[in-house]
Amino acid sequence: MIDLFCQFRDSTCQTKPGRIICYPDDLNQVMTMTALEGMRILDMTQWEAGTSCTQALAWLGADVVKVEQPIVGDPGRGRIGGSTLDREYFVMWNSNKRSVTLDLNQENGRQLLLDMLPNYDVFIENYGPGVVEKLNIGYEVMKEINPSIIYVRIKGFGTTGPYSGYKCMDMVAQAAAGAFSITGNPDGPPMRPGPTMADAGTGTQAALVVSAAYTQKLRTGEGQLIELSMQEAMTYYLRTAVSSTQYGKVPTPRTGNGSDPFMALYPCAPGGANDYVFIMAVNPRMWTAVCNVIGKPDLFDDERFKTRKDRYENREAMFEEIASWTRQHSKKDAMQMLAEAGICASQVYETNDLFTDPHLLERDFVHEVEHADHGDIKLLGWPAKMSKSQVAIQASPLLGEHTDEVMAEDLGLEQKDIDALRQEGAIGSEMIERGA
Repeated sequence: MIDLFCQFRDSTCQTKPGRIICYPDDLNQVMTMTALEGMRILDMTQWEAGTSCTQALAWLGADVVKVEQPIVGDPGRGRIGGSTLDREYFVMWNSNKRSVTLDLNQENGRQLLLDMLPNYDVFIENYGPGVVEKLNIGYEVMKEINPSIIYVRIKGFGTTGPYSGYKCMDMVAQAAAGAFSITGNPDGPPMRPGPTMADAGTGTQAALVVSAAYTQKLRTGEGQLIELSMQEAMTYYLRTAVSSTQYGKVPTPRTGNGSDPFMALYPCAPGGANDYVFIMAVNPRMWTAVCNVIGKPDLFDDERFKTRKDRYENREAMFEEIASWTRQHSKKDAMQMLAEAGICASQVYETNDLFTDPHLLERDFVHEVEHADHGDIKLLGWPAKMSKSQVAIQASPLLGEHTDEVMAEDLGLEQKDIDALRQEGAIGSEMIERGA
């Protein structure tokens, strides 16, 4: 945990009370600092809504210590049936973290967590309703031990209200926020969206709020309780759709892919399942450019397509005029020709395309790291580029990989003390069993 108002422990620091600005003697420290240098986080999250939050903070430079149950760990690891190999899902959401295993169901394991608490700025959990209360590690308990703790709770429906006791996962939150109702074809049923926006979206919003609360703490010395509802967080991504409800009077309809030829998927060669280009010609200039790119400049003066209203009423004919051109080209070539003409367009990428896309590779968005169990792997990175404090992407931790390290660092325990706690079952023995 950092010293109040100061990012440096150096005794020569001249920071005065009530100020955030620090002037260390060694300016090299400043040059190598990360944005959240000094922030320490006790991460008791699982699956994705919480882990996406702590991973974002780790990518900004915070020291994230993930607290997990011995043997099984975060259920996102997929350690069922005796497996000790972490799933790719876990690896994707837990880079740049350290892992310790504590049995919080044992009093001595719980006490270790509480003993660690004064060393941290933030505690984050996204367990189901009632879990932290059962473990007796709620905000009031932790605030007594560390009055400046920032305590973050991520819940499906929040901690108050008639739904607060309901369990929730990503797609449940999306259904509860209205995302299903606007996804799919007009004459079909609601459809499950593809991305896990409720999980990752809530986590990203939580990371933003934690950063703000941490900045406030640096000014005031005070922590606070933060709560996020996944249902409410998900509505942030539906604001554009909600803007057509007449302020809540009517539902937003499903439109599918074909309601507007200006925003449509067009088939490309050779006709595979994902061989499509999405074209979004949002103004008359782009419509003119589309006509020129597809080699049909006469369409601009065609009576069927004179105005936006005309083009909408004759949308099927307009779609075929454009599709007859896109079918002759690959989605990559179609995207390039359209985009270079100033038209908003993209090929439909398959998810594995992201790891080999030359644009993303040139921008260093794809990171190659070495994982202890999976070997050399590729990970997608953090989208923000920071010129002064970019953090290198690291592999996710093995279960309990840093238990001994953190026990010594936070509590000053010697190896014999750690071994005794392991014998009692308060901490896990995963790394010992690996022979590490």
